[in-house]
Amino acid sequence: MEHLALTAIFLFTLFLLLGTGVWVGLALLGVAFVGMELFTTRPGGDAMITTIWTTASSWSLTALPLFIWMGEILYRTRLSEDMFRGLSPWMAKLPGGLIHTNIAGCTVFAAVSGSSAATLTTVGKMSIPELRKRGYPEHMVIGTLAGSATLGLMIPPSLTLIVYGVTINESISKLFIAGILPGLTLALLFMTYVAVWSFVRPNEVPPPEPPISFSQKVAESRFLIPVLLLVALVIGSMYLGWATATEAASFGVVGSLILALGQGSLNRETFIQSLLGALRTSCMIALILAGAAFLSLSMGFTGLPRALAEWIASLGLSPTVLILSLMLFYIVIGCFLDGISSVVLTMAVVEPMIRTAGIDVIWFGIFIVVVVEMAQITPPIGFNLFVLQGMTGHEMSYLSKVALPMFAMMVVMVFILIAFPDLATYLPDNMRSRPGG
Repeated sequence: MEHLALTAIFLFTLFLLLGTGVWVGLALLGVAFVGMELFTTRPGGDAMITTIWTTASSWSLTALPLFIWMGEILYRTRLSEDMFRGLSPWMAKLPGGLIHTNIAGCTVFAAVSGSSAATLTTVGKMSIPELRKRGYPEHMVIGTLAGSATLGLMIPPSLTLIVYGVTINESISKLFIAGILPGLTLALLFMTYVAVWSFVRPNEVPPPEPPISFSQKVAESRFLIPVLLLVALVIGSMYLGWATATEAASFGVVGSLILALGQGSLNRETFIQSLLGALRTSCMIALILAGAAFLSLSMGFTGLPRALAEWIASLGLSPTVLILSLMLFYIVIGCFLDGISSVVLTMAVVEPMIRTAGIDVIWFGIFIVVVVEMAQITPPIGFNLFVLQGMTGHEMSYLSKVALPMFAMMVVMVFILIAFPDLATYLPDNMRSRPGG
């Protein structure tokens, strides 16, 4: 009964603060402070200051602003144009035609941005007008873009995985590497859906592109080489143990600056804009993480997470049933919170549960990213839908409807992860380790 009262007070305080428009990070700090003052004897102010400082000075967090800056630099280059030119000759002959450039383009840009919104904006500003011009149906152009952009949350460098790793004190490098195979699998599921659509509704597929020679395809692909080399440098250096996540992020920033300079996109204005963009995003995430760290401490003192974990254990749920229950839980809260907020808000309670159930925390990180991806395309707070609404002018109801098949593919991905857990754990289990990763 005591823990039920605790839970009710925590939830009431949280929803009260969020409902009044308080920032998520400050709302978490407020809930934690209430818990410390009402249910513990430790001074709340002292605990808050100590916890925030410890969290903010974590070495793992240094990778966060660097990867964000890397994405901001590349967002301001001609990368979207280069990707469409480089990918379209290879995608044209696939079942479904150039729709696949949405998926392939998002997969490539996800590997250098770490952000779903940045991926959506960068790929969409080029692919939407080009695909419309060629007569592809609107529901496929918009739907595949909405779903594919969520790959920015999974394929390294993923900002969500950095936040998850910092929150549960797990290796960010391992989490990054764990996201590669599931990310590619999800991209393949999206492409499979497009291929099936082209066979079921062949009348909606525009006439094929004029054939070009293999040498012409290779010549057009030269635009992709710089960004692919950058991806290989960042991910390869971590997998081979040559660099930690933070060092790989530094390589990525330097590489993106060189790429932007080579394209003629780097000047004083774009440099300052990229810095300010990275600063805003980093500060937002850092505030949320500070609030989450203090909330975890507060809940730890109250004993609520431990009691909840013991209660879950007493139910005798199998790991699979627990995972499916958590999937439904995260889909629901994802309707009202963005991905990063969902992760940090719940980890204080969920982490003891999964550890008690014997679920691998690396695998769970990938699972939670897939579920958070679903939240990006579910109303009313689906962030990708808001971005698309601004880009296309479509109503939210229409965007939600056309993104529904992509949501279904993500549900399938969850079951694939449950059936084949090695998909997420094989690469991190076999990567070369280096201290501090």
